[in-house]
Amino acid sequence: MTKRKKTRGVWAKTEQSGRGLSERTAELLCVGLVLVLASVLILPNLGNIYLWQDEAQTACVARTILTHGVPVGYDGKNHFSQEFGAEYGKNYIWIWHTWLPFYVLAGFFALFGTSTFVCRLPFALAGIGTVVMIYYYAKMLWRSRRAGVLAAAILLLNVPFLLLVRQCRYYSMTALFSLAALYAYSEMMRGRRYASAAFVISVLLLFHTFYVYVPALLAAVIIHAAIYHRDRLRHVVVMSLIAAALNIPWMIYFAGVYRVAHPEMGILKRSAIITRDFIVQIAKHVFSPGLLGITALVTTDAWIRRGRPRIDTEKTRHVILILLFVACVLLVLAPTSPNSFFRYLAPVIPALILIAALIVESGMKLNPAVGVVALLLLAWWARMPSYLYEITHDYNGGVEGIVRYLTNHAGKGDIVAVNHEDLPIKFYTNLRVISGITGEDYSAATDADWVIIRKYLTRGESGISEYLIHNVPWRKYDFVTLKQYPEVPFENREDPERHQFRTVKGAKPVLIFHRTVK
Repeated sequence: MTKRKKTRGVWAKTEQSGRGLSERTAELLCVGLVLVLASVLILPNLGNIYLWQDEAQTACVARTILTHGVPVGYDGKNHFSQEFGAEYGKNYIWIWHTWLPFYVLAGFFALFGTSTFVCRLPFALAGIGTVVMIYYYAKMLWRSRRAGVLAAAILLLNVPFLLLVRQCRYYSMTALFSLAALYAYSEMMRGRRYASAAFVISVLLLFHTFYVYVPALLAAVIIHAAIYHRDRLRHVVVMSLIAAALNIPWMIYFAGVYRVAHPEMGILKRSAIITRDFIVQIAKHVFSPGLLGITALVTTDAWIRRGRPRIDTEKTRHVILILLFVACVLLVLAPTSPNSFFRYLAPVIPALILIAALIVESGMKLNPAVGVVALLLLAWWARMPSYLYEITHDYNGGVEGIVRYLTNHAGKGDIVAVNHEDLPIKFYTNLRVISGITGEDYSAATDADWVIIRKYLTRGESGISEYLIHNVPWRKYDFVTLKQYPEVPFENREDPERHQFRTVKGAKPVLIFHRTVK
């Protein structure tokens, strides 16, 4: 036993109660370390890569709040739709997403102005908040400060998570508020004061960030309470009903909007395929069976040699809560997702990292080397070296080249016609931009001062491409080659399968056609 105590070192000392100042100091050191590491890994180079299409949509819509008071999809010059106008209703008021991310970003615009860095800053801060929160939550769940530090470390080593929280989009906020709601529920089951209020507030914030996850969260906690906390089940149901009731007007307002643009959603076969894709992505990018399996094998071997331990029923209850939440999220996403995009798994990532931290911490109790090896393997598996390169080097993409050239050469009243990634051009240049997925008339494109034909297209963009190719009077145009800016599918997506960590080499450059004859 003496040898085992020595292996834990400072952890064993600082986790004892009644240590007064040393306990507080250890806590401050741990939180400070987590906060610094999160900031160092999330904030650098945040404004270097230009916004891609989805990010620019968030920025464009948020900016309309400064003039209209509400998020709208048309600013009097440009439309901000990617679904042929399905995202907005009467008077162009936005109905595709709930509004909290837009208002948060609009507030940052009002305080700090508009820039790429400012666009991403509030969401990056939410990502940092998620890392700090997982430290506290893991520490409470697994009754160990070391488990809290491990959870924060593993989350920070998860490059797909870092990519998501560095996006000008709602992803990091869904991770933060879903984790906060689960944390509040766990505290509520312990009888903590104010936990019920924190739960309701967290659910409300999650709903107004992205409402799809709320049914999954409420279902998970109610089922969990019915299994393990029957004495508190009624209270959990009441708190859930209060949170739901406060959102009824918004539920009616947003009901059915996705099905207008994606009538195929909800088909059983399609839902099964989407669920399969999500599970594969979880195994590949979040919860690696291979690496964590190695940890589990080492731990099991040590347990067998030292005697099989008793099962911790309290920790088992917590693991079941996390798994219930993940399962409910997948069940909700299956019929409601327009596609199996990795970004929809944002709330699942920190939840599963909690279990990963428990596994690694259990191994470290028997041999500290298990945790060190596991963390190194996780960092390598998640492509951390590539990520570190990205946050310390310049990146050039097609959108950056287009925006820079138009900013320097286009006149104030010029018209731009483009067949792909129109929204970043609208955000950065404020020029009139005609594109193919807003639902607007193409005809003005034949008089455009600038025409940009991109090589890669998404759903719905073939129409504008064909129109431009066959109707633009090309003899009146000269072209410019942007040699330093490669033609890539998107400026840089958040998807770990498609993300480029460095400027693409060997790709054809972007071309811009300029009308020289009126």
